[in-house]
Amino acid sequence: MRRIYPSRMSIVDQSPPLAAITVIDLGRVLSAPFATSVLASLGARVIKVERPEIGDDSRAFGPHLNGKSLYFTSVNCDKESIALDLKIAQDRKIFEALLDDADVLVENFSPHVMEQLGYGWDQLHARWPRLIYGAISGFGKTGPLSPQPSYDIIAQALSGMMSLTGHPNGPPVRVGASIGDLVAGLYMALGVTSAIHKRTRTGEGCLIDVAMLDCQIAFLEAAVTTFTATKVVPAARGTRHPSIAPFQAFLCADRWIVIAAGNDSLFALLCQVISRPDLATNPHFLTNAKRIEMLDELDRELTLVLVTRRAHEWIDRLTEVGIPCSTIQSIAEMVAMPQVVAREMIVPVNDPALGTTHVPGDPIKMSSVTPRTSRGPAPDLDQNRPEILDELQKRKSKMKA
Repeated sequence: MRRIYPSRMSIVDQSPPLAAITVIDLGRVLSAPFATSVLASLGARVIKVERPEIGDDSRAFGPHLNGKSLYFTSVNCDKESIALDLKIAQDRKIFEALLDDADVLVENFSPHVMEQLGYGWDQLHARWPRLIYGAISGFGKTGPLSPQPSYDIIAQALSGMMSLTGHPNGPPVRVGASIGDLVAGLYMALGVTSAIHKRTRTGEGCLIDVAMLDCQIAFLEAAVTTFTATKVVPAARGTRHPSIAPFQAFLCADRWIVIAAGNDSLFALLCQVISRPDLATNPHFLTNAKRIEMLDELDRELTLVLVTRRAHEWIDRLTEVGIPCSTIQSIAEMVAMPQVVAREMIVPVNDPALGTTHVPGDPIKMSSVTPRTSRGPAPDLDQNRPEILDELQKRKSKMKA
């Protein structure tokens, strides 16, 4: 395979960074499965423990192709599956045998479910002191809302994220992707890798308590700092940036584009490209601060010009002088984009049920890791039971010997 980042030094070990790590995934639907999907893409072995007969709830989510959920596939590639009922003694023994050799356990059950099953942090840490236990929930393990369940849209709503999304005076808008779940999963993956690093020094595992609400708040950019300092409540601004102008979407003759003139010099260049140099010297638009104050007027002036030409004409002209800009692409356009292809961000999955489908590639590129050009299929429910049980039996026999 080709190296994305050639190195001056010869790196002998090209294996992924988490190649020796085993993760037990008790996750359902999105937040925890996404976290373990990130860990799998970094080389961890992920064993997905699912409910017998039903499995992960997302197996029932559409769309389906040849009886298999594409939603489930998108976040469960490269994993193994075993179905266990943790209320049954025999299955609990299997689960505990898995924990004997595991590095990480990740779950996103409703609050207190793990304690009720006898696998809360205190019990786990006493028996498996090196185990890293990652728990994702709506509100975390502390605070008055801790016992309550949550979903992505709840986290987006309570955090203020939805109040910043959409157009002024319009209805609240949910962010198109489930960022309440995804961001929590991303923070969990970061927490796990950090905990693994610390364990090499201390020999001890730890509890990682990630709340979806906390993660949404952490993703609010400058909104919290702005409000606490000025007492001005940030609000939805459509595609406009709260602090930079022009930095938004504009309609051209055929479609929408975005222009990000992030400083006064870029604004002056933009005015030259659109043959309106007078705008750059207009006292109302002379500085970024003034442009923010007069944004509606600036929007009208720019739109009057931009709507006279097709999007690709403006993109070519703006790009030539170094002004950041883009068409607003569909998913279909993004998938075919040469930049996306060059970065191997859409990779094939060869699945017995789906044939060849595609999922997002790994956005973390490392010079010391051989890049992967494909992902393994998402497992069928309980697909890996024979191999996993055989492995556990061999380990048990070896310990007796």
